[in-house]
Amino acid sequence: MALHYPGLAERVRRQPELYPDLYGGIDFTTAPYRFTTDPADRSALPEWVAERGPLLADDRVVELIRTTTMLGDIVADPYAALVEKYGVRGLVGMLRQACREGVDAVADAPPELRAFIAAMEDTPSWVDMGLVEEGARYLRASEAYLAPFLMRGAFLATFLNTYAALPMTLTGALSGRRAERRVNETASFFAATTLPGALARNGPGFEAAAMVRLMHSMVRYNALRRSEQWDSTVYGVPVPQVDQMPAGLIGVYLLAMLAQRRGRGFRPRDRAVLELSRYRCFLLGLPEELLPTTAEGVIEVFHGRAALLRDGFDDATCGELVRSTMSARLRPGNSLFDRVAESVERSWGRVFFLAFCGGDRKAAAAMSVRLGPADVVRVGLTAPFILGRFIAVSLASRRPSLRARVDARTTRVLKKRLATYGSPEYTTDGGASRTSRPTG
Repeated sequence: MALHYPGLAERVRRQPELYPDLYGGIDFTTAPYRFTTDPADRSALPEWVAERGPLLADDRVVELIRTTTMLGDIVADPYAALVEKYGVRGLVGMLRQACREGVDAVADAPPELRAFIAAMEDTPSWVDMGLVEEGARYLRASEAYLAPFLMRGAFLATFLNTYAALPMTLTGALSGRRAERRVNETASFFAATTLPGALARNGPGFEAAAMVRLMHSMVRYNALRRSEQWDSTVYGVPVPQVDQMPAGLIGVYLLAMLAQRRGRGFRPRDRAVLELSRYRCFLLGLPEELLPTTAEGVIEVFHGRAALLRDGFDDATCGELVRSTMSARLRPGNSLFDRVAESVERSWGRVFFLAFCGGDRKAAAAMSVRLGPADVVRVGLTAPFILGRFIAVSLASRRPSLRARVDARTTRVLKKRLATYGSPEYTTDGGASRTSRPTG
């Protein structure tokens, strides 16, 4: 019985009733194998990060994570299921047109598309768009000057757990070209949503969020309808809402951890970033219950998910994803500059990934990420420029007399980054790759 989140529980319960063709084969009354409350089981929460015991003893946290582990997208999933009629390109084309011109501009728009767009347009009362714009301005500098060097490492961190990473295998993300596309699409999404006015109804960030949301729903459809590898008793719902939360709130989580260490809450600047992140997550379909408003709440939901996610690193799934992502070429050209920039970016990616491993080089190497002397040299030589530029821009943007000029310059750099990332396709591969059932 749902004691703390009855509304969420009802959304989960209705999924097989509303979409029996997609969800009829899943038992929503039983937690999948990936979810564990057994203190004897190893979880995805490292001991050096936080204690697991208090989280397991908190019924509210356990209920929230268990419920959202079984929650898909009751708005976008029905639209994705129309792929048999319209094809992927047809769905993408209609959704793009609806985002840019309004759903009424789409000829014979299916009701599923109208419901999808209406849900994204139904902005919650708690959203302060002025604060969202302020948060975007704060994040533009990091997206323009830091993210290009850190995105690969952050992307690798999503492959540390077999149960959460398997959907990427089913989308065909193991090959180099697809791995390249996935990283650049992710970087493009986060960058695009920090442009001025991007998250307004007709902004590029709004459209990017819709495309990412459709892609997630296509992954669910392909896993449940086109793959014989997906075992719902083990993995539950593909790409559940709880697994989307870390990517959407990772920056806020780092701010929350810093605030906790300093014995304070969020500062006004942090709250602006939080507002942007929460609204961006809303557009992606995440429920408000997974989007806390305090530093303590953000840390709790992050650690709670990890504490209840069974530990598992299957080399056939996670290892291949890591290796293909590390070998992917993210630069558009093959000039000497591109090759040097690629090697520098890979080194930064390895260093950043190492942070997710608590600085344990052996643990990182076991997951196919090896930090060598050349990587240390590259990062050491370029850090003064990369970090120095970011810090200088951040400090200058705090001065009212310089803010407008600095932001205009940062926006130009960010748009160049977006051109480098290329035009996102937001498509998936319906084929399934070989997978094996992990053992606990």
